[in-house]
Amino acid sequence: MVVSDLIWLQKTLLLKPRPRGFHLVTGELLGQLAELEQIAVGMAHFFIQHTSASLSLNENADPDVRRDLETHLNRLIPEHASHYTHTLEGSDDMPAHIKASLLGSHLSLPVGQGRLLLGTWQGIYLGEHRNQGGARSVVATLTGSPSRHSATVAR
Repeated sequence: MVVSDLIWLQKTLLLKPRPRGFHLVTGELLGQLAELEQIAVGMAHFFIQHTSASLSLNENADPDVRRDLETHLNRLIPEHASHYTHTLEGSDDMPAHIKASLLGSHLSLPVGQGRLLLGTWQGIYLGEHRNQGGARSVVATLTGSPSRHSATVAR
């Protein structure tokens, strides 16, 4: 199939400050991305602009999964490890950088009929790896073919 008409949209979304841990943010991201409805078939790319937080895709129903991930990563990557040399920004900073590198800073997700094509039990997580990370910025890039009912298309 050759598509001559493509939508390209990029905007920065702001996630509210959260405490350390894993947080389901699918709804918060989509709430700021009404333009997703304009895409019939395409991709959504989400990139977090921080080195001490991450994005991942995982279980969206049972909050125990988020707690277990945080507990496991804290055991795997402890604070106050004697081999850390980057310590000026607090004991949670270097572990936050390691966690963010392991989990990643971006997600690319398929879009169909104006919605993310997530599995039944999938949701987007913010991994907040600092004790007080603050608000987090996520750049969302959408591309795809426009839906037929799309009146105004961002190009």
